[in-house]
Amino acid sequence: MTALLDQTAPARRPPPSLPLKPRTVPPWRGDTLRVHPAQWRPARSQLLEQIAKLETELSQLFVSAFPRQGLEYGVRSRGGPRLLTLAELEVLRDDLAERLRHVRLTLSERTYVEECNRREIEEMLLYPEQHKWERISNEDIGERGCKHWHVRPRAGLIGMLLGWWRVVVSSGCPLVRGRGGEP
Repeated sequence: MTALLDQTAPARRPPPSLPLKPRTVPPWRGDTLRVHPAQWRPARSQLLEQIAKLETELSQLFVSAFPRQGLEYGVRSRGGPRLLTLAELEVLRDDLAERLRHVRLTLSERTYVEECNRREIEEMLLYPEQHKWERISNEDIGERGCKHWHVRPRAGLIGMLLGWWRVVVSSGCPLVRGRGGEP
């Protein structure tokens, strides 16, 4: 029996090894300008702080301009819940900064126009004969409601011919009517 065991197949040798692929160099080594993942944390936290600050400023602008409509204040989704890369965070920050700049510019222009309309109302009240038939609404001065300032002749056609002009301030919105026409 021992002779049979000695005549067994030749000793197994390991298969010839395949040539090894060169090791890939991590992106934080070598001559590249990339950053080691451990160094991403401070950069991410700074970007997230900047984004939070921009979102806060955007929401504060929206609240301060409350009765006005048409200001974009929402933050768009970036494709569902996931961890954004540094590049995506930078793009988000830049988009928010641009939107904040645009909202500030829009609000500044509207505020200027509304202030001019307020000044116009003061002039209408002081010199109605110089502002014949002008009409300014609450919406034109950035307030809610249906109030209007309208320059009209004091006594109809006779007042118009004699130059008797006055500012009529409307009392606001008409009564809301129900289905049956009853208030």
